Amino acid sequence: MPLKAKVLSRQAAPRLLMSTQAAHELFKPVEGDEPEDVLFNSLYGLRSIELNRPMKLNALNGSMIRKIGPRLIEWSQSDMANVIVIKGTGEKAFCAGGDVAQLARWNQRGPKGKKLSMDYFALEYQLDHMIATLNKPYVAFMDGITMGGGVGLSVHAPFRIATERTVFAMPETTIGFFPDVGASFFLPKMPGATGTFLALTSARLTGANVFYAGLATHYLHSSSLPALESRLAELRFNDYDEMPHRLSVVNATIEEYCTGLPHDEPILMGGELRKAIDRCFRHNSVEDIISALETEEGPAKAWAQGVLDMLHQRSPTSVHVALRQMRIGRKWTIAETFRREHQIAAKFMAHRDFNEGVTAVLIDKRAPKWKPAALEDILPDSNISEPFIRVDDYPPPLQLVNDTDYAQYPYGKLGLPTEREVEDQVSRGNMTRKQVLDHFLQDRSFKQGVREVVKEILDRKTAASPLDNTASWLYE
Repeated sequence: MPLKAKVLSRQAAPRLLMSTQAAHELFKPVEGDEPEDVLFNSLYGLRSIELNRPMKLNALNGSMIRKIGPRLIEWSQSDMANVIVIKGTGEKAFCAGGDVAQLARWNQRGPKGKKLSMDYFALEYQLDHMIATLNKPYVAFMDGITMGGGVGLSVHAPFRIATERTVFAMPETTIGFFPDVGASFFLPKMPGATGTFLALTSARLTGANVFYAGLATHYLHSSSLPALESRLAELRFNDYDEMPHRLSVVNATIEEYCTGLPHDEPILMGGELRKAIDRCFRHNSVEDIISALETEEGPAKAWAQGVLDMLHQRSPTSVHVALRQMRIGRKWTIAETFRREHQIAAKFMAHRDFNEGVTAVLIDKRAPKWKPAALEDILPDSNISEPFIRVDDYPPPLQLVNDTDYAQYPYGKLGLPTEREVEDQVSRGNMTRKQVLDHFLQDRSFKQGVREVVKEILDRKTAASPLDNTASWLYE
């Protein structure tokens, strides 16, 4: 595909949509920026970014973004930079999200304060787009809490490493916001209705389940990360080596440090639970999702009741916007995603639920008072999400740093097989489940996790012919 080749075949830095001077001006430090909230290091061909606000769980703020942006521009243009690693200081968090408490304080100052919040999101999304379109192998150590803004720094990377300490979530509906940082792009691409489930509920995934869900490409024990980082520094590439080769070498290097998956951590979003997620969250209206959860029977009934309780604690406005976002965002390119999300974010800055949610949940530690107060208060024909999704003249379209765009992640087979890949293989016909499994084990060089994930998909989504045991896909 031309868009795919555009990213993978070029070794030069992506063409800037602004001058180098203007790009650096975009990330110019401002008064009050902390001097060491991000640490940078160079070792041979490795360039590392270390988020350094451990007392704040490495929450991302403008000061940090203004440091990271210029470095990525510099490294994308340097033949000496072979691999980029991003990580967090401390054992608790990679990055727990954006510093939304500061945004709420700014919003209370009126129009000028809200403009500061909008500028923050513009800067954050510009950085996220740079990461998503970087021309260097980029490795994110998702070691510890990885939420919100931390997801934006990692999930668009070709290499995303989960550990036993990883806690993943898009928690925005809990604070009266919407799943941003490119969630419109990556969540709808998750199998079945799992992305919608995570978007609406703010549910968490931990450890190996971040890997099983496809949100991470690898799973390592956290104790292996320092050794891996040292090994990545030793990698050498020829100037003419194209991106696919470089990604393949980095992938093989990471695989050397995979020491096995935890035996006591089965696939969470699989089996009967996964069937229930798809049954309940495949609908296009919040009312139908609620109704499906209320009528869920059998093994998933208790789960459905727990999810109903979760949804009724979230901002009703946010839940409606998030669902609409999941349905239309699947058609957006990566560049369009960040432009559209910037507009949505600006509208949330003017909506009371965001300030109320941040203040209640993060500062006062109390239950938020949403407006509308409950999901039942929103009439089915109210179309409450439309003003947030609509493209308006203000704010103006977000200007991205480079011109690279694509409709699908262009990184190839670096993670576990997707459900769509398994479906395509089964649909070719004349293969037993074992033959399908063997195919993917060979195709992924016996990567850890392939057996578990492919087997779960085959057990849930295929039937075996009584005549010759060939597998057929179950369509619902």
